[in-house]
Amino acid sequence: MQTLEESKATAFNIPIERRIFPEGKDGRGPDGGRSYEDLRWLRFKLFEAKDMFKVVDEHVFPFIRDVVAKESSIAQHMREARFGVPTPALLAKVVDKLDKVAMDNRDTKGDIYEHMLGMIATAGQNGQFRTPRHIIKLMVELTKPTPKDTICDPACGTCGFLVAAGEYLREHNPEIFRDPALRKHFHEDAFHGFDFDPTMLRIGSMNMILHGIENPVIVARDSLSEDNAGEAGRYSLILANPPFAGALDYEQTAKNLQQIVKTKKTELLFVALFLRMLRTGGRAAVIVPDGVLFGSSKAHKALRRMLVEEHKLEAVIKLPSGVFRPYAGVSTAVLVFTKTGVGGTDYVWFYDVEADGWSLDDKRDPLLPEERLGPTPDIKLSAEECTKNNLPDVAMRWEKRNDTERERRRTAQSFCVPKADITNAGAYDLSINRYKETMRAEVTHDAPADIIRELKRLEAEITQGLAKLEELVK
Repeated sequence: MQTLEESKATAFNIPIERRIFPEGKDGRGPDGGRSYEDLRWLRFKLFEAKDMFKVVDEHVFPFIRDVVAKESSIAQHMREARFGVPTPALLAKVVDKLDKVAMDNRDTKGDIYEHMLGMIATAGQNGQFRTPRHIIKLMVELTKPTPKDTICDPACGTCGFLVAAGEYLREHNPEIFRDPALRKHFHEDAFHGFDFDPTMLRIGSMNMILHGIENPVIVARDSLSEDNAGEAGRYSLILANPPFAGALDYEQTAKNLQQIVKTKKTELLFVALFLRMLRTGGRAAVIVPDGVLFGSSKAHKALRRMLVEEHKLEAVIKLPSGVFRPYAGVSTAVLVFTKTGVGGTDYVWFYDVEADGWSLDDKRDPLLPEERLGPTPDIKLSAEECTKNNLPDVAMRWEKRNDTERERRRTAQSFCVPKADITNAGAYDLSINRYKETMRAEVTHDAPADIIRELKRLEAEITQGLAKLEELVK
């Protein structure tokens, strides 16, 4: 960012508008500390390993934590951050490897960080686990974020959904960065994330910054327990994969959520939270466990009735049960809906995803080349490849859900179900198996008398064969 500002100042012969590294020394240690220029990569990378370690530990890291972070909403998350590389030799190796990568490219920085996040192989202490990036991209593709959207993930973790939404906007709406108002909105108000885990907040904030979003609003908040009055009706798009299978005491849960649905189950409370946070006309794509679709409790039924009758439920996309391995084997689905407050559900589009391009065991190995694994409809797969990766087909059929998809028979992988059928099904059941029809081929069998006759003939042959065999062995 500093280099960009310097280049702009040189090109237009103007003073530097925003100076990341101040002039002079940082005042840490004897003799006034280090020059701020020593903290920049182009100087820092040339130091000896011991000097490099001392500079980053005693000067660079405190500078990021105490100076840079204070200009953004992530300051509170960086307060407890400490430099964690254990030895000068290891730091020197890291710096040497990174210096060979074109780090002036925003995509490269983000990709490296995402790669490192992907190598974290264990779930968090509070049950968090990383949502597969191709599933996130599919959900973003379905909701198509716009430059004026205010996007929120109330259980953001590493901010994968927010990062993917930002990347979608960069690719499809480059005019954002030519319009001062849209650019300011993109960097300061378009992306909001909540989490209560300090480590996740730091990781998520850094993920956003490395993907070129300068001042994301990443806030420490227990979304279900804390009062969320200030968040009601604030967001136009919610993308989320909230924690499953938890339970809160009524006393621990925000009272305004209990007014929407009386329950202790976190998966239901989160859906109620999404409805509360969305503004009228706002849309959501969220992952829920299968139990939300067909659970028989009063709260389950009430929430499904609310989605179908009071808002516009658009899609139920069933995911394979192995999609979250090795962290969890729970069966899940993506719900896509729009908050209206006055109904609007006409048809609900169902899709049964049988393959997502990766093996559904704990290894999760890719089944196709990398360029054939994306979820976007412009990836054209052969019939055989489609059996290994349904996601491009999901995106393609989603575009046709209001016309040709309504003509599909319920024996297909995707189909539409009229609201009346869901209402008549009882308890507003949203499980795909409730509506999917199975084709059975007609099979003709011989008459029982013919079968008995054939069995007797075979028995006679066996008896004759045994008799001949007995003669031979005498």
